[in-house]
Amino acid sequence: MIADIKKSAEQKMQKSLESLKVDLGKVRTGRANPGILDHVMVDYYGTPTAINQVANVSLLDARTVTVTPWEKKLVGAIEKAIRDSDLGLNPSSVGDLIRVPMPALTEERRKDLIKVVKSEAENARVAMRNIRRDANGTLKDLLKEKEISEDDERRAQEDIQKLTDRFIAEIEKVLQAKEVDLMAV
Repeated sequence: MIADIKKSAEQKMQKSLESLKVDLGKVRTGRANPGILDHVMVDYYGTPTAINQVANVSLLDARTVTVTPWEKKLVGAIEKAIRDSDLGLNPSSVGDLIRVPMPALTEERRKDLIKVVKSEAENARVAMRNIRRDANGTLKDLLKEKEISEDDERRAQEDIQKLTDRFIAEIEKVLQAKEVDLMAV
């Protein structure tokens, strides 16, 4: 019973950490990354569809992402979707190949992006603490119902706290790596 609570808390914390990594992957650095276009939606015959489901997204060089639509009719729609996204990118097409150059980041823009990254990390920390609170609440309920002893409850809470500390330290590592990545010129 206690093991299930710990396992559930650990799985939820792992999902929160993965979610943070995905969110931070969307914050662009000066380098090109094909994953940056993952959340951009294209109007595909009236249905919003992710770019990577209607085109091949790859790297041309360190600062250029290329998009090759599977249907030539989509070139204009994909270009418009990238231009209208919140990424600040300006694609250009050559035949049926769309080039998306990554502009160099200014110092001010880098600092703004670091604020965004820190905010995402804080949201992840809050999620970890909420998971801990829920797990501890479940343990307290089991104690009230006399299904576990006070010693078991205390040990389980300590284990959950260690788990929380471990995942928060992992969040810090991910945050530090992203900050270094953003400040790299």
